[in-house]
Amino acid sequence: MLKRAEEISKIIKSSKGIHIVSHIDADGITAGTIAYQTLKRLGKNYSIEFVKQLDEIVLERLKNENHELVWFTDLGSSISISYPEINKVVTDHHICPEKSNLSFHLNPHLFNLDGGLEISGAGTTYLVSKAIDKKNKDLSYLALIGSCGDLQDRKNCKLVGLNRDILNDGEKTGVVQSKIDIRFFGRETRPIYKMLQYSSDPIIPGLSGRESSCISFLQELGITMQDGDEWRKWIDLSKDERSLIISNIAQLLLLKGFGHKLTKRIIGEVYILNKEKEGTEVHDAKEFATLLNSTARYGKFEVGLNVCLGDRNKWLKEARKLLLGHRHNLIEGLQFAREEGIIKRDHLQFFHAGSGIRDTIVGIVANLLLNSEDVSSELPLIGFADKGNGEIKASARGTEELVEKGLNLSLAMKKAASAFDSIGGGHNIAAGATIPKGKEEEFLEILEKEIKTQLS
Repeated sequence: MLKRAEEISKIIKSSKGIHIVSHIDADGITAGTIAYQTLKRLGKNYSIEFVKQLDEIVLERLKNENHELVWFTDLGSSISISYPEINKVVTDHHICPEKSNLSFHLNPHLFNLDGGLEISGAGTTYLVSKAIDKKNKDLSYLALIGSCGDLQDRKNCKLVGLNRDILNDGEKTGVVQSKIDIRFFGRETRPIYKMLQYSSDPIIPGLSGRESSCISFLQELGITMQDGDEWRKWIDLSKDERSLIISNIAQLLLLKGFGHKLTKRIIGEVYILNKEKEGTEVHDAKEFATLLNSTARYGKFEVGLNVCLGDRNKWLKEARKLLLGHRHNLIEGLQFAREEGIIKRDHLQFFHAGSGIRDTIVGIVANLLLNSEDVSSELPLIGFADKGNGEIKASARGTEELVEKGLNLSLAMKKAASAFDSIGGGHNIAAGATIPKGKEEEFLEILEKEIKTQLS
């Protein structure tokens, strides 16, 4: 992979003008930012845009714009063997087509590595940046935010594979540090009881989703939840207080029969960004990723880009406003999906949100549902949402246990979408597709047949 990164770095260095095209999620924003900073430091003429997907409209426009070179980050593998009219380099990590092992295409799957686990789109983009100039190692923290945004730390409760090499670069340059701590989201910014209330990996029986129970649990342990008018957060607790909470959560899980394997998931590696202020959304890699997801997914890519470029005034304030809206939309989305109902079939389950949930966040809602107490984790979950223009977004989510049994949602979604000459793909545990409106039932029939084959 490093040799391929070197090849791509030479293509970029020899080009005068480069247009970056990246995806709208946290991994895409950080990948795009790494490319942006790399080209800025090289003194190149450059421009950037963020897109939901590489559909025919986007590709035809890019073809007509006749850029000297287009750098696709966190997407592009799907067109690596097509659209030769677009002079391109691709740094991606999604499953790629056969015969795409080409000099301009960097993707872990080409080198028998898992792009859903070992390196993200921001990670592959970082490898090229580092090949261009070793001084770009200071951008490693962006690659780690991208990996956390794509949940690559979830399976092993830490980053693995090439992500660890990137982490090593970040620690050596002093921009990031890893440490063992509780893995629940919101360590830096949420009141302790809120962090426990929204815990989902693992779900805490009797506490997850129950605010009053979380408050009672902490009171019974003698944990002071407020310091004056301020709610205390996890980072405000003493070592003894943290240990007390963790040990009692572990006891609760074991008593409920969750087993040692699941109980161990309470703690794992967390990634701290050393140059950021403690107690903010940009100090912890996972929280930073969520902040970014609240920007470009709502068409405000310039906000996420500028926060990644270091703005901590105007753009960070705007990002925080968007984050509040994002959280509100997720809560409403979860409620909407539950009210509409999860429909179970033999080999999958699904919900159809119509226009009730944005197509750009239906995948996040599906993931949250699959990790909640009231949805079975024994079947993959498909979420449908209206995209407009006669199209439907389908987002599929699975679990590590299902993947271990043979589930590959990327291949399944690609196959089902291809029946309608549509686009589908992603990773084995999470994938998406765009299909014609009104074809959902046919799509589900093909998808379920493929999933049945994979899991049999």
